[in-house]
Amino acid sequence: MTRQRRKAVVTGAASGIGAAVARRLSADGMDVLGIDRHPCADLPHRVVDLSDRSQVIALASDLDRETAPDVFVNCAGIFEGELSADLDFTNYERTLSVNLHAPVYLMSKLAAGMAARGYGRIVAITSIHVRMSEPTALAYDVGKGGLDAAVRTIAIENADRGVLVNAVAPGFVRTGLSIINGENELESDWFRESFLANGRLPVRRAAEPGEIATTVSHLVSDDNTYLTGESITVDGGLSARF
Repeated sequence: MTRQRRKAVVTGAASGIGAAVARRLSADGMDVLGIDRHPCADLPHRVVDLSDRSQVIALASDLDRETAPDVFVNCAGIFEGELSADLDFTNYERTLSVNLHAPVYLMSKLAAGMAARGYGRIVAITSIHVRMSEPTALAYDVGKGGLDAAVRTIAIENADRGVLVNAVAPGFVRTGLSIINGENELESDWFRESFLANGRLPVRRAAEPGEIATTVSHLVSDDNTYLTGESITVDGGLSARF
């Protein structure tokens, strides 16, 4: 008997890592629904502003009732850089709403539905910022660090009911988040001199979104039967260096 196709939901699916994950899971044979504040090209999707609490709550309810996903991947994220001394509460709250509160709420509610059905795979895209940092990244660091912690809690609460929950922590990835104040940091002298020329980034290039999607693909597949509560770092060896 042919097994029914898995149903997946991917946030941030309109671009970057989210778009690559959506394409990869579709290629893996899953029915994928994209969630983004922008329309997702060539993909069934729903436009949602994840900074809006009411929209997030409604989305979680609708997904559990209408879609009943087997797989959930949170890729949505924003970066609004500022020094801690200049911290603006509005920007800070918006960053945490998108990078932490929305994914934690969605993971919690969807994991409960998956547990009731006896199967589920969840992946949160975090960052090497869960253990490394740089100036102007305070709100981003807080959000990604909190999300990493939430993955562990949700994992241990649902592991005995067939739901495996993990994080993938990328380093430099060639996406729109690399463009800061109109400049692509991956094309900057700072990146070339600080990370490539001296081998601080051992692979000596940024990742492509599809390379992150490859790791996600395994974690949400039926081949993953035991790995849960973990964070997989995909950073070209960056965090292995002093």
